[in-house]
Amino acid sequence: MAAERKKILLRLDPGVHDALARWANDELRSTNAQIEFLLRKALADAGRLPRGVGRIPGRGRPAKTAEETEEGASDETP
Repeated sequence: MAAERKKILLRLDPGVHDALARWANDELRSTNAQIEFLLRKALADAGRLPRGVGRIPGRGRPAKTAEETEEGASDETP
């Protein structure tokens, strides 16, 4: 079972938040995902990202499993 993600309250200057939100939108990320991306990059660049840290969850919908793909194939009309 994956560890539960931590929730924090973050206070930002409105201008910083707006700039982050625009940047996140340009990268097709949520503002939260953009902040996590930047924090991870800064930690990695400083050599401080722990080895056991999991990957950032992928964008968009989760990939279909083989079972879901088989179910969808039987529903298709020729």
